[in-house]
Amino acid sequence: MTARRDETQCDCHWGSEEELALLKIPDVELDADLLHRTWRAPDWTDHGAVLRRILPQFARALVGGRVKPLFGMDEVGLSFTRGHWQQWPTQQSAAVSEFLHAWWAHSLTEPDPAVPVYEILALCAEASSVLGPWLSTWETLDHPVADRHLAEAAAHWEYDLLGDQLPWDTWHDADALRTELAGWLVRHAPARLRAQDAPEQLLHRIRLIGLTGPARWEDPHWPGHRY
Repeated sequence: MTARRDETQCDCHWGSEEELALLKIPDVELDADLLHRTWRAPDWTDHGAVLRRILPQFARALVGGRVKPLFGMDEVGLSFTRGHWQQWPTQQSAAVSEFLHAWWAHSLTEPDPAVPVYEILALCAEASSVLGPWLSTWETLDHPVADRHLAEAAAHWEYDLLGDQLPWDTWHDADALRTELAGWLVRHAPARLRAQDAPEQLLHRIRLIGLTGPARWEDPHWPGHRY
């Protein structure tokens, strides 16, 4: 696949005409910096065509942990969203979905994934605009490594969730995603985290996420965060 023949980009901010020309030739490997600038650029005329052009190389770089967003992997998910990949021809959109689901499922049982599981979840949620399928895969996976990743994710999320904030930036319905994530964590995590000998402090904070108002703030285990 290639970018459109008439695709343009700012040569003073994005890159040179020679670099742009590479996107109009299929299967030419891009250097890491050009790949980074290409997936991050928000202003392609046809972001979907550009994403299809880089996707084989981009997917390999993602799985290998070689993609380094400035803030979080939700930025990568936003690039997928800009590409409207779910509206691509069936074979193409199915390939993207298969890649994301395979990467997600594999990472949940990988002891030391190249990208933290909570970052991959943010990417997949942003790319697909939903959380349910990704959380369902995690929930049904009875594996000690998946449970260890759950403990790491909960520790990463608890501060934001206690402030009623989604733990990553989103272009979708932040309140709905945050409510779904918080509810799932409160229902699903405690038993599995106890089996991992998770700290009691973390278990109390997950419990507090399920409370609201004074019941949360006046609980003796409230950590006293200021938001």
